[in-house]
Amino acid sequence: MADNLPFDPAAALARLDAGLQQQKLTAGAAQNIRQWLTEPRYAPYAEEVARHLAEEKWQKLDDVFWTVIPFGTGGRRGRMYSIGSNAINDRTIGESAQGLADYVKQELGSQGGLSCAIAYDTRHNSRHFAELCAGIMVATGFKVYFLDDYRSTPELSFLVRFKRCSCGIMVTASHNPPSDNAVKVYWSTGCQVMPPHDEAIIERVMNVQEIGHTDFAQAVADGDVVICTAETDAAFVQAVMTQRRPGPRDLKIIYSPLHGVGESAVCPVLHADGFADVEVFAPHRAPDGNFPNVPGHVSNPENPKVYEAIIERAKETGADLVLVTDPDCDRIGIAAPQTLKSGAPWATFTGNQIGALLTDFVLENTSGLTPEHYLVKTLVTTEMIRRIGQSYGVPTHGDLLVGFKYIGGMMDERGPDKFVLGLEESHGYLAGQYARDKDGALAAMLMAEAAAQAKAAGKSVYEKLEDLFWQHGYHAEHVLNLQMEGSEGMGRMIALMQQFRDAPPRALAGIPVAAVRDYQNRIIRTADGAVRPLTGPQGDLVMLDLAAEGNYVAVRPSGTEPKVKFYMFAFVPAEQLADLEQTKQDMAHRLSGYCADLKAFADAAI
Repeated sequence: MADNLPFDPAAALARLDAGLQQQKLTAGAAQNIRQWLTEPRYAPYAEEVARHLAEEKWQKLDDVFWTVIPFGTGGRRGRMYSIGSNAINDRTIGESAQGLADYVKQELGSQGGLSCAIAYDTRHNSRHFAELCAGIMVATGFKVYFLDDYRSTPELSFLVRFKRCSCGIMVTASHNPPSDNAVKVYWSTGCQVMPPHDEAIIERVMNVQEIGHTDFAQAVADGDVVICTAETDAAFVQAVMTQRRPGPRDLKIIYSPLHGVGESAVCPVLHADGFADVEVFAPHRAPDGNFPNVPGHVSNPENPKVYEAIIERAKETGADLVLVTDPDCDRIGIAAPQTLKSGAPWATFTGNQIGALLTDFVLENTSGLTPEHYLVKTLVTTEMIRRIGQSYGVPTHGDLLVGFKYIGGMMDERGPDKFVLGLEESHGYLAGQYARDKDGALAAMLMAEAAAQAKAAGKSVYEKLEDLFWQHGYHAEHVLNLQMEGSEGMGRMIALMQQFRDAPPRALAGIPVAAVRDYQNRIIRTADGAVRPLTGPQGDLVMLDLAAEGNYVAVRPSGTEPKVKFYMFAFVPAEQLADLEQTKQDMAHRLSGYCADLKAFADAAI
């Protein structure tokens, strides 16, 4: 304690009540703090909570206690702090593992043995949390298959299937800042947990009282934790190789793992696929949870600034392609020269543009396609995917909420044998049947093959993308994020989403809003006030369809971060294209108009 006195629950509760009366804390924070001070399950943390009260760390207490950290699109993710119901710490991670273990045991029983696959990334405390989860699973009766080094999220998905595990846990916060960590929770399919399992697991997690414990080293010695890294690595690379396409391999690549796990997956895959000229970008090579040499210390392939230093190295060495993966290597980003001429300027690509390139490449290089084959994408992924698929006679299932688990779920629903490619706008891609999550190593391999094929034809991938625009129409997209931190931010998010449902903007960039698709209430409301049912998934998503064909905006609260995301889409049909460069400028201006109008609407609404 700050005053060197022993822990006094009554004094701590008195300070809590005083802080609440003085409005130093929100009501939600006070309620959760009271539980951590008084309930036996939180006894190991009560003294530290009391110390924070004695030191009057009101803002910190409110930040880490104002709510219970939720399950998002794939698990629990947030800022690390040693205490708090709204923070990532031993208690909240332990609850997640224990809740998962209890639910899986209830659903599957113990016949045939229960098992769990566990892996972790390069973030701070990831190894500690992985060992913690392993000990909890063993204490609850599970055998654990453990990847004993930094490994990718898709390799964990593969491991669940490879060892026929009952479930899986990946310790990672993907591209979040260094302050964050998380667990992603997987079902026996290798897919992140889907309804109804997700809600049932959440209920178990929220009601965990006692958390089991087994010493990790002892569990390894007893054979309850099986280290299977080398075996899984080899099998994983072999599985990815089932998706390779034959063709040229004359390509010089600069690859950056952005201080994450990617080198363990991408480099072996590229080497096995015949790409011999691959340089790992030295400043980003070292595994480091601080992401020290990445702009803003956020290793997100969606951020063009991430590529600036790598492109300079690519220009120095005459490289043809820059590949990057996010810290847990489930997403990729690329940069490439605009032409193959020496000294040509370089460009970065959006996740939608990469998806279009991969879709066309995979379909062009897959024999025996039929109308039973299919592509899968989310609602906020470009419709260019559907148009490319149609040109090959392959349908697209695109009526899915955000989250790659829905793509994995569609694979299992329709059967994986005719699955061709799954894509989401946030740079995630999968082909094949070996996993049920997006895979940066696979996407890197296919992108390298596509770039080598384009180069052999005398084109850069940038020029190849322009060819696709001429064929399928010009598609432009932009994502706007509005940060809304803390308890007040949650209230603003709820209010903003309601405003889009009840009284949306009448026009964006001068284009009338023709209809509003409300996926939460499953209705379509047209500009004249008419309402009709909306078929499709149910979730917190609103889409504004504009009067111009193929132009629309999607709005949703993020499932992993405290922000509202706006996905903007502009489109010009191929038959209306005359000057591609002028169209690019016009659509950039249109998207800027969408941004300005959406920001103004949000400011007025909240």
